[in-house]
Amino acid sequence: MVLKTFNVEEETYKNFSKFCKELGISMSKQIEMFMEAFIKEEPIAKKEYLEKLDKLRKGKFIRVDTFVKEFNLE
Repeated sequence: MVLKTFNVEEETYKNFSKFCKELGISMSKQIEMFMEAFIKEEPIAKKEYLEKLDKLRKGKFIRVDTFVKEFNLE
């Protein structure tokens, strides 16, 4: 096991940390599993993933606090 440091946005870190704590899972293990899955995929899948990710980043989004209120699901 090695100790590495990564730079991430503070808000992203806080949200992911909260998510992991709520589910009782290890942040480090989740990152490790993501990295393993990423490097084991076929190169074509990696390219498709990166293209989809790029489209998502450039997409238009609306802020939704709760789906119940936003979509009148009460």
